[in-house]
Amino acid sequence: MTAATALGALPEWNLSDLYPAPDSKEFSADMAKGEKGVKAFAAAYKGALGKLSGVELAQAIREYECLSDLLGRAGSFAQLHYVGDTTDPKRAKFYGDANAKLTDISTQLLFFELELNRIDDAALQKKLKTPELAHYRPWIENLRKEKPYQLDDKIEELFLEKSQTGFGAFNRLFDETMAELRFEVNGEKLTLEPTLNFLVDRDEAKRKAGAEALAKTFQANLRLFTHITNTLAKDKDISDRWRGFKDIADARHLANRVEPEVVAALVAAVQEAYPNLSHRYYRMKAKWLGKDKLMHWDRNAPLPQEQVKEIPWSEAEATVLKAYGEFAPEMASIAKDFFDKRWIDAPSRPGKAPGAFAHPTVPSAHPYVLLNYLGKPRDVMTLAHELGHGVHQVLAAEQGALMASTPLTLAETASVFGEMLTFQAMLRGATDPKKRKALLASKTEDMINTVVRQIAFYTFERKVHEARKEGELTPDRIGVIWLDVQRESLGDGIEFGPGYDTYWTYIPHFIHSPFYVYAYAFGDCLVNSLYARYRESAAGFQDKYFAMLKAGGTKHHSELLKPFGLDATDPAFWQKGLSVISGMIDELERME
Repeated sequence: MTAATALGALPEWNLSDLYPAPDSKEFSADMAKGEKGVKAFAAAYKGALGKLSGVELAQAIREYECLSDLLGRAGSFAQLHYVGDTTDPKRAKFYGDANAKLTDISTQLLFFELELNRIDDAALQKKLKTPELAHYRPWIENLRKEKPYQLDDKIEELFLEKSQTGFGAFNRLFDETMAELRFEVNGEKLTLEPTLNFLVDRDEAKRKAGAEALAKTFQANLRLFTHITNTLAKDKDISDRWRGFKDIADARHLANRVEPEVVAALVAAVQEAYPNLSHRYYRMKAKWLGKDKLMHWDRNAPLPQEQVKEIPWSEAEATVLKAYGEFAPEMASIAKDFFDKRWIDAPSRPGKAPGAFAHPTVPSAHPYVLLNYLGKPRDVMTLAHELGHGVHQVLAAEQGALMASTPLTLAETASVFGEMLTFQAMLRGATDPKKRKALLASKTEDMINTVVRQIAFYTFERKVHEARKEGELTPDRIGVIWLDVQRESLGDGIEFGPGYDTYWTYIPHFIHSPFYVYAYAFGDCLVNSLYARYRESAAGFQDKYFAMLKAGGTKHHSELLKPFGLDATDPAFWQKGLSVISGMIDELERME
């Protein structure tokens, strides 16, 4: 625990559940064990998979799964230790060296999935009649979907090894640069998270000062961020071209196990709803703040009548656990482990990675949650969001290292559902009309950020990657694309002041996971429909919901949603999800 503050003692995670320390004998032993195991595995199976019986192939996959868990544990520890302070040279060296070693080891395993995909379809189907191999059918079928885009073994090895000096190196450059940036606000030099926190301050002067500090520092580093963006977009274009992907987002759709037309329907529905959602809401909020238009630093400002106080950590914990428990005691019980067993790192501190995430690590261990908790109401929602991921990851772990991982679209469903449970619990307790209005407005803004903003981010990414095909992009060109998309999505209720054209620079998803962002909108709209089903009939819903989470990556979204009577290929599905947001705005208008 950190020293007690107004927020109370904030927990710092205990990574010793993975390894005692970077220089521990346990970590070294597992790395050596992994290297030895991979060499023995390759010696036993390389070039021989097609000759194996169904039982023998199942045994090979089990060994591969055990190696994946072992190497994944070491990789998870290296990453989690590093993000605790990305400016620490010792941590950076350990992370870099561990990644390099793990890449070298993993290169020797590349043959397995490639060779497995070269087994004739008819021969593989015959082997799959064996019960032991049939257990892995979902993983095998998912793997077969990647077959058209896989390259020769040597080229795949080259791609993997070069990733250390290619996109992997630029990802690390972005992270370390962002962690070292300082933003001067009223004479005080701050890291990113506390500076972003000014944008939700009640005092407009502080919001403006924070916004201007962000713009000034982003502008000073714009050349570097532009270079990173140009390099990663070109790197992706080269990879896509070699693999045969036609559209710039096809690789992401494949990884998400979602059809491009489903994503296109989502994007079209959200873009069509811009006027009825974000445009309408921000015009209304401008009136609440006594303005003709909001400045960009006013977008997330609290309402004039909203009682803004720092929420102690203990209150945030109690709020989320109570909301989870009212839905399902088992859900609260799993979430409580994160607090009791120090699976959460909550304080914001210099050098720590910004933002928030839930890392699943490996099934033989448990997830960890990173936050930058500053006591704002949105921080409580972020806690609920990441714990939704964490609960999902715990439940899916029973599927094993190869099948626990869930496509992003469904992973975000669990997190957004956790947010919705927490919001609805808080709303039920709000008897004061002013408090109810503040809660509704806050949730509406969160949903606009999750749906409208993320689809705008996806649109921005598409435009940048398409434009990069024609040549390098200048900072000004990227800034123009950013502003055009922001104006289209947020509407005429917001004025974008000087420097806002640089705000694209700090979005980590653009760097680490191209085209990830639509998964948030997918999850939000899906959760709106799911919650409506829950409200219609709570009987049996929890069991179906837990079955969906426990499935991990073993089922397609269509199969998982069928028990709820939902179909993501139906355009009306997205309209229903968006109508929940518009309904909240309707209620806020009636309160006027």
